Amino acid sequence: RSEALRLAVLPFRNMKQDPETDFLGFSLADVVITKLNYVKKLTVRSSAQVEKYRNQTIDPQQVAKELDVGLLLTGNFVKEGDNLRLTAQLLDVARNEILWGDTMDLKYDKLITVQDEVTAHVIQGLQLNLSPAEKQNLALDTPANPLAYEYFLRGVDLYSRNDFATAINMLEKTVNLDPNYALAWAHLGRTYNAQASFALEGSDAYDKAFKAYEKALQLNPQEVEPRIYMANTYTDTGRVNQAVPLLKETLEAHPNLAEAHWELGYAYRFGGMLEESIAECEAARRLDPKVKIYSSAINAYLYKGEYAKFLQSLPTTDTIAYIVFYRGFGNYYLKNWSTAAADFDHAYQLAPSLYSQVGAALSKSIAGHKDQGLALVRDLEGKIQQRNVRDAEGVYKVAQAYAILGDKASALRMLRRSIDGGFVCYQYFASDPLLESLHNEPEFTQLLELTRTKHEEFKHQFFPGR
Repeated sequence: RSEALRLAVLPFRNMKQDPETDFLGFSLADVVITKLNYVKKLTVRSSAQVEKYRNQTIDPQQVAKELDVGLLLTGNFVKEGDNLRLTAQLLDVARNEILWGDTMDLKYDKLITVQDEVTAHVIQGLQLNLSPAEKQNLALDTPANPLAYEYFLRGVDLYSRNDFATAINMLEKTVNLDPNYALAWAHLGRTYNAQASFALEGSDAYDKAFKAYEKALQLNPQEVEPRIYMANTYTDTGRVNQAVPLLKETLEAHPNLAEAHWELGYAYRFGGMLEESIAECEAARRLDPKVKIYSSAINAYLYKGEYAKFLQSLPTTDTIAYIVFYRGFGNYYLKNWSTAAADFDHAYQLAPSLYSQVGAALSKSIAGHKDQGLALVRDLEGKIQQRNVRDAEGVYKVAQAYAILGDKASALRMLRRSIDGGFVCYQYFASDPLLESLHNEPEFTQLLELTRTKHEEFKHQFFPGR
């Protein structure tokens, strides 16, 4: 058992038609996944990857093949009044063997014991010998308040459904009732960050995110989640130089952690190291093919001009605005105008955001309505300025939209804001066809040189000798 065992923890099935308790299925699986990620001999599939199996009857052989795992943890639950019955089993799919199975009958207010009990049984069923550090990590960060834990589980479920505002409400209730629960602080920070990035909440939400991460790490310095989430927020807010060391340190302790590889790839592309970014993101997807699948993309393909490869790397969903926008963006680069416009319009209908509003403006440009497109971009810039939105990669797209729509002065202004915000992807800046209208502007030459200098500083710091 020297090679890491590949395990998927599937959402528990609700055996009762009860929307009020459905949240338990996904969120209980999520907390067990979080616990098992501390075990180095296991590679555990992410919650995002198993989410599609919510409340489904599954064929273990088929699911194991889809997820590329040899082990499945499955289960179901039913809540009757104050009583909860949870049945779980651990399957070795290749051998068609049940390694462990049990039914737990407990009072609902004892829900907080489930994650530890299931985790312990999985370790026992696999006959894993844990190091002292692993045992210590598993013992840390236990919830203390039953009602707070229910709010936490609801918040985790709501986040997975992209309902960030309601998730924040639930997670704030959690930490008010149980202020020493580090994992709740980590998830609260992640949700603040999502609200900042996708809903244009800006600097206040980012500040709240950092405070939540710091609180989580103060309570549990070994916890992985706040480290990864904090690194993501560092990159988002122009502090990529702090993101990279944090992620490298995390990967030294957890080399099979797909999300840490992904975030490192994200940081590298901000610094303009596109080959290295692709390598990290591809490593992440090998470990977990669905890591960050709906909330991020391998933009380094796009920035290197590999447009078809970029489109192939996107999931096929038509319901996630972020992905639909990027599908439109890839098609825009390929000059598939009608397809791009349809994608942009659909993304904007799904969820107005920084990205989808850029797409809507580009769609207006395709249709020949430049004035309407400019009005959309100017409205967006106003929100960015007013709320101090720090998504430098998103701001770069605002600059692109201005350049395409013919407002060179605004394009150059937003380009400078993007560079100041830490997005210094020099190769992309220099070759991006969407900025072609700016190439004869003296200020563009100055900005390009500034980007090159900052990119070289990043490369020298993290890739000396290249």
